[in-house]
Amino acid sequence: MRLVFAIVRDSDASALLDAFAERHIGATRLASTGGFLREGNTTFLIGVEDERVQEVIGIIAECCPRRVEASPQFTPGMGQMPSAGVPVEVEAGGAIVFVTEVEDFIRI
Repeated sequence: MRLVFAIVRDSDASALLDAFAERHIGATRLASTGGFLREGNTTFLIGVEDERVQEVIGIIAECCPRRVEASPQFTPGMGQMPSAGVPVEVEAGGAIVFVTEVEDFIRI
């Protein structure tokens, strides 16, 4: 058994949860924050059999694509206030995924 941690953008979380449900994959959804753009994230905890790990990673990749977005420029040392400059394109989206072995799984 494996435990998959997936950290995704909030905007991708609902579609990902729906995709897990369609394939009968249980997932626990937790609100989280962080990242370069300081936007909300969602962390999923997914317990699956070893042979389903690649399936779970594929679903995450399908529902959480990386994309290019415009972001305001920040002036260092000025309290992170947006400058009057042209927005900068940054790569956003995608997911951070960790896979660990699970010694015991108990459902109570």
